[in-house]
Amino acid sequence: MANIKSSIKDIERNRSRRMRNRAIKSRVRTHIRRFGQAVESGDKQLALETYKAAQSQIDRAVSKGVLKRNTGARYKSRLASRLEAL
Repeated sequence: MANIKSSIKDIERNRSRRMRNRAIKSRVRTHIRRFGQAVESGDKQLALETYKAAQSQIDRAVSKGVLKRNTGARYKSRLASRLEAL
């Protein structure tokens, strides 16, 4: 454990950021998984709704800096390809 006060604060800040980032990434993965389940079921309307929700979560993660811009674009592109294949 650090002895310097600023180092202790850095550790706590890093911990809180890591927890926030994990929650955001988990939310993105959950929405992507829900979209995949909707595509598997073959329900075009449900797939479209879950696609929009997943896209929104990906954009939010990119804006927060949790995901890089190209990573978010790649995820959305893959989702769009699967939606078009329906």
